[in-house]
Amino acid sequence: MELKDIKSVYFVGAGGIGMSAIARFFISHGQVVAGYDKTPSALTKQLEHEGMLIHYEENINMIPHACRDNKSCLVVYTPAVPADHKELVYFRENGFEIQKRAQVLGTLTRAHKGLCVAGTHGKTSTSTMCAHIMHQSHLDCNAFLGGISKNYATNCILSDSDYVVIEADEFDRSFHWLTPWISVITSTDPDHLDIYGTKEAYLESFRKYSSLIMPGGALIIHKDLEMKANLQDGVRCYEYSLDERDFHAENIRIGNGEIVFDFISPIENVPNVKLGHPIPINIENGVAAMAMAQLSGCNAEELKYGMSTYKGVDRRFDFKIKTDNLVLLSDYAHHPNEIYHSAKSIRELYKDRQITVIFQPHLYTRTRDFYKEFADSLSLVDEVVLCEIYPARELPIEGVTSQLIFDNLQPGVKREMINKDNVIDYIKNRDFDVLVILGAGDLDSYVPQITKILQKRCQ
Repeated sequence: MELKDIKSVYFVGAGGIGMSAIARFFISHGQVVAGYDKTPSALTKQLEHEGMLIHYEENINMIPHACRDNKSCLVVYTPAVPADHKELVYFRENGFEIQKRAQVLGTLTRAHKGLCVAGTHGKTSTSTMCAHIMHQSHLDCNAFLGGISKNYATNCILSDSDYVVIEADEFDRSFHWLTPWISVITSTDPDHLDIYGTKEAYLESFRKYSSLIMPGGALIIHKDLEMKANLQDGVRCYEYSLDERDFHAENIRIGNGEIVFDFISPIENVPNVKLGHPIPINIENGVAAMAMAQLSGCNAEELKYGMSTYKGVDRRFDFKIKTDNLVLLSDYAHHPNEIYHSAKSIRELYKDRQITVIFQPHLYTRTRDFYKEFADSLSLVDEVVLCEIYPARELPIEGVTSQLIFDNLQPGVKREMINKDNVIDYIKNRDFDVLVILGAGDLDSYVPQITKILQKRCQ
C-alpha cells in the first residue's frame, strides 16, 4: 500500500516507543489513527490528546468504523503482540494489509532520503543527535527515534524535508526492511541470540543490512567492527572512531563540566565543537552523528550549533539530580558493552566519588549468554545492587538468575541482591554519592519516586 492510498491506520500495540512515532506521523498527515494497547500509559494518554483513538480491551467491536475498509486502512503491529490476538486475527482474515513497524519505516525510507543508525548500542543517542543537528539546519528532517528527545519531548520530528532519520533496529531483522541513503553502524557486539542463535548469524544480518544502502549513498562504520560490509556499487564507505580514521575527534578537552573537541573530517574539519550533553561517550556518538549530517549537506556552523544545543535522550545517561553532594542518573544500558561504556563515562566524570549502580538484568537469555561480561562491566563501579531479571517476552530458564552476575563480580566490588519491590525502602534507608539506575526493564518506573526522595536531601 502506497502512502497516498492510506486513509486510516490501525495500530495493534499502540503504546510502544517506536509505534507511537509512526502514529504521530500519520496523525500529522490527516489520516484517522486508532489502535489497541494492553494498558494505558503516559505515552498512550498523550497520543489520545494528540488525536489518536485508543482502547485497552481486546475487542473487535471497538475498532472504529473508519478502520474497517481493507482497501484504505493500513494495519501496523508490533511482534510483542501474540499471533492469536483477536483484533490481529480479524484483520488477517478480512484481507487487510498488515505490516510490522519496520515495514512502514521501510516505505518512508523509499519516499525520502533515509539517514539510518544501526548497531547493538549507541544508535538511539547517535540518531537523536543527528536528527537534532539536521532539524536545526537548513536541511531539516523527519525523524523516528527509539527514545524521547529532551530537545523536543517526543520521539518524532515531522517536517516537509526530503530527509528522514531512523533508528534501525536489528531485533528480529527489522532493519532489513529499510533502504538507507546514508547509514551509520556503531557496533555489532552479539545480542538477541535468542533470535539469531549464533554470533555469525548476527554479523551476517548486519552484512545484509549494509547491502541495502542505495547507490550514491554512504556507509559510516566504526573502525573496530568484526562484520564485513557488502556494499552495492556506488556506495561510499567511511570509517570513524573516537580518535582515528576518516571521521574522529582530536584535541579533546574535558573539565568544569564541559567537553570540547575538534571534529576531523575528509570533507571539512570543525574546531571547538562543544557537547551540549557533556558525557564522554557522546564524543564518539557525536562524531558519527556529525559525519552523517555533514555528508547530507550540513555546514560547519550548523554542526557546531546542533551539537552545542543537544540535550540528550530520556533514559540515556539521563541526569535527574546533579549536585556537588549527590548525583542521580537513569541509564537504559542493558548489554555488557553498553554498560561498560556507561560505567567508564561515569568513572571519568566522577573519578574520586563513590559510585553505586542498581541494575535490573533484561532477559534470561541475555543473562545466560553474557553474565560474565555483565559482571566485568559492572565491576568498574564501587558498588552493585542487583534486582531479579526482567523477563520481557521470555519464560524463566532454570539456573539463570541475577546470582550468576553477582557471583562473578570482581573482588573488592561491594554487592547486594534485593527484590525490585524493595528498592524504594532501600533508597530511603541509604546514603549515596553517585547513584545510577541501570537497565531496560521496568525498574525505571521507580525513578520519579526515587528522584523525589533524594531531592529532599538536597534542600
